[in-house]
Amino acid sequence: MGSSMEYDSGEESDGNDPEVEEYVNVTYEELKNGKHQVKISDYMYTCPYCSHKKKRDFPYKDLLQHASGIGKCNSKKRTARDKANHAALAKYLEHDMGAHSGSSVPAVGADSLADHDHDEMFVWPWIGIVINIPTELKDGRYVGGSGSKLRDQLASKGFNPTRVRPLWNYLGHSGTALVEFVKDWQGFNNAMSFEKFYDTNQHGKRNWFAKSENKTDLYGWVARADDYNANNIVGENLRKIGDLRTVSDIMEEEARKTNKLVGNLTNVIEAKKMHLIEMESKFNETESSLSQLIMEKDKLHQSYNEEIKKIESSARDHFRKIFNDHEKLKMQLVNQKRELEFRGQELEKRETHNEHERKKLAEDLEKNAVQNCSLQAASEKQRKHDEEVLTLAAEQKEQKEELHNRIIFLEKQLDAKQAVELEIEQLRGKLNVIKHMAEEGDLEVLEKVDLLLKSLREKEGELGDLEALNQTLIVKERRSNEELQEARKELVNGLKDISSNAHIGVKRMGELDSKPFHEAMKRKYSDSEADERATELCSLWEEYLRDPQWHPLKVVEINGKPESVINEEDEKLVELKEKYGIEVYNAVTSALFEINEYNPSGRYIISELWNYEEGRKASLQEGVALLLKQWGFHKRRRGMD
Repeated sequence: MGSSMEYDSGEESDGNDPEVEEYVNVTYEELKNGKHQVKISDYMYTCPYCSHKKKRDFPYKDLLQHASGIGKCNSKKRTARDKANHAALAKYLEHDMGAHSGSSVPAVGADSLADHDHDEMFVWPWIGIVINIPTELKDGRYVGGSGSKLRDQLASKGFNPTRVRPLWNYLGHSGTALVEFVKDWQGFNNAMSFEKFYDTNQHGKRNWFAKSENKTDLYGWVARADDYNANNIVGENLRKIGDLRTVSDIMEEEARKTNKLVGNLTNVIEAKKMHLIEMESKFNETESSLSQLIMEKDKLHQSYNEEIKKIESSARDHFRKIFNDHEKLKMQLVNQKRELEFRGQELEKRETHNEHERKKLAEDLEKNAVQNCSLQAASEKQRKHDEEVLTLAAEQKEQKEELHNRIIFLEKQLDAKQAVELEIEQLRGKLNVIKHMAEEGDLEVLEKVDLLLKSLREKEGELGDLEALNQTLIVKERRSNEELQEARKELVNGLKDISSNAHIGVKRMGELDSKPFHEAMKRKYSDSEADERATELCSLWEEYLRDPQWHPLKVVEINGKPESVINEEDEKLVELKEKYGIEVYNAVTSALFEINEYNPSGRYIISELWNYEEGRKASLQEGVALLLKQWGFHKRRRGMD
């Protein structure tokens, strides 16, 4: 029959930790060299690394399961050395003691029962009787050796008693003791060996009751029905601590217990099978849900890519439109220049046609000399005004809107020139003067057109430079954001290994606080049992938090804004609050809000740089300042050393 035992639950480790492997090899060599005692009897073994446990002795199979379970667990309560010690113990049991291990329930051997009838009545549990223990009279009472001393003597002879009870009466030590053995068949073998030892040395029960005056040393035998029913101190004490049973009755009871245990184990196996089928069904449902989520994610990613392509296409169309508008404006200016040149050619032709009227116009020029001077002054003013306009346009060339204003201004100037040409044709007598003014005017217009074309080319060049600069800034900004995110990740990884009392540190968002669970269990159970139950309850709620099918939050509108709040009618949370109190309930809801804020889709714990003093996410600058402070502290301490 197997016996129950303690073991730590946890996920199996991958076994690749170099530190644990090194500890396993060292501890395994110590066990092989006999540094620790593992086997305490033919059928019982002990765990040398669980001295603080009440239950540390097991049969071979149970001890092997105990050592393997702790050696492969990932529980944070177990240190690397503890797991390595148990892994080495499991290796030692399998490789070095497997061939010597016995069954959990030893069979009744022929050497133990050959000389005894199965219907013979024995005192149960097995009890031996020791007579003639030396005593002496002190202060009116008899005193003798202690029970522990006699137990050690019997243990040294290989009888392995569990306890020796000296019997006392009103005169003191009676010189008699009861020897208790283990309550199994190995204990029966030890009791029979005990009786055979004294009987072989002529100090058995038969020798004690034989008529002889000189009886020295100890006499011993196994208690039976006559000892149990005796009207003396031995019988009184045997009736208090045991009863009469036959070997056949004990064997039948053991068989019933074995059958009952087998039946219970069969029921447990069936329940485990049903649980496994249920877990497989849940796994299939979760896998299907996950596949659907992946498909939805792919669709969202595809729609995102299509939207990005639309935005890029729209941007290209916008830039192409701007470029086409500039080209159209450039062609308009070229056409206007050609038109002005054509008009100049027409004026030259008209000049040739009017050659015969020059003489008459010469006289008109002399008469109008004063008017000519006035016109020249007006022309000079116009020229200065044109220069100021060109200077103003050169200063404001960085703005594209000014280009359209200049074009409008140029068109007005051209309209004014055309009006002047019409007046020249009407003034027959002043043809030479108007011709001179028209020629100067045409040159100024051409110069203005050339200046505007030059300005347009400069603006196009500036536009191209600005576009290139904008693309460069976008790329740099994207790289800077990526570098900042990488720096924040490295900072979080660095601060995980730094133990500090500073208000800046790494917080695992969505991790359950186990302290309220331990406090709640301590109010219901003992300290040793409370820790195990608290760990089991905390692990169960961590699985609930990661379950995507559980939705304990609901969205309500507060002050016109949607916010997530706890669903007060959720059955799990209501039961948790009623059974374990508000502290455990607050720990679970706090973890829920953190997961909903930082990782609602994945529902797993992530590390975040945290400002514990202000209860918010810490900035990258605050984390770097903490690292510099820690570095300065260690540098000063090394200098002092």
